[in-house]
Amino acid sequence: MEKLKSWFLEHQRDLPWRENRTPYRIWISEVMLQQTQVAVVIPYFHLWMQKFPTIQALAEAPLEEVIKAWEGLGYYSRARNLHRAAQMVMKDFEGVLPSTAEELDKLPGFGPYTIGAVLSFAFQQRAAAVDGNVVRVLSRFFASDKDCTQRKHYEGLTLSVLSDKEPWVAMEGLIELGAKICQRSPKCSTCPLMEECQAYRQGRTADFPLKKKRPSTIYLERQVAIIRWQDEILVRQEKEGKVMAGLYEFPYALLNENLELDLVLKKLKELPLVKHGFTRYDVTLYPCLYEATEKKILNGYEWKKWNQLVLLPFSSGHRRILKELKDAHFTY
Repeated sequence: MEKLKSWFLEHQRDLPWRENRTPYRIWISEVMLQQTQVAVVIPYFHLWMQKFPTIQALAEAPLEEVIKAWEGLGYYSRARNLHRAAQMVMKDFEGVLPSTAEELDKLPGFGPYTIGAVLSFAFQQRAAAVDGNVVRVLSRFFASDKDCTQRKHYEGLTLSVLSDKEPWVAMEGLIELGAKICQRSPKCSTCPLMEECQAYRQGRTADFPLKKKRPSTIYLERQVAIIRWQDEILVRQEKEGKVMAGLYEFPYALLNENLELDLVLKKLKELPLVKHGFTRYDVTLYPCLYEATEKKILNGYEWKKWNQLVLLPFSSGHRRILKELKDAHFTY
């Protein structure tokens, strides 16, 4: 892998978490990069480090503020786990991120990839950080007959190519190679591993990695009620344990069901439909603006003033509805 290391040192991207490589910065960047493109992560990373420059700052911040800073990155359990893990590091590890797999495994959100990435990039240990990029590179390099979900197999292949000398450079090089060269449509002519790559030599790069059949998409249609009473709007915060836990949403129901709220409503205006997706779901939202004839306290809901709404973390679809309201000047 010496060719790979030389290639990486010459061609690596200029990324903010590669400057001032502290364990905390590496940890945050690696969690942000899960399921999210680099170009999207960069501004979030800068903002995060301004708001929460240390583990202590993150641990002491209100959870709502943490989720708000994460708003738009999706998979919000990552933000909740970061917050809980920071509090555990302060309590159990004297504010210092641990440097062993056994201790990192005790922290929320530290799965095999994150543990490997932190050990490799932050503590310069010989550890496997296997993401989709690495699977793509190594499945082609070895022409592997294992599908892309076989993590243990690819962790073993990764360790087999990491030498004892500067293994973290080769590890990051594998990820970089998958991101820049060994993409879905690989740029083999510019790959430093071309001559040794089994898939290339067999003319079968398009066959790898082998894919496991994905679960089918679930399609949902929901009616969303934006209910106004004077300068307040009715919202609810999703409970712990749910997909959107900690995020705010307007009242909603399936399109063919009744929205059961003990309120008398006057319909004001239908808003443009919103399409969004999360995990296995493809959702179409049909928002409508209503006026309530009176303000009632409803179980599970809160009345928030317009200037409070922009400070709250919303799920992606409902955040787009809120923006539509602002753009249409319904915020007063």
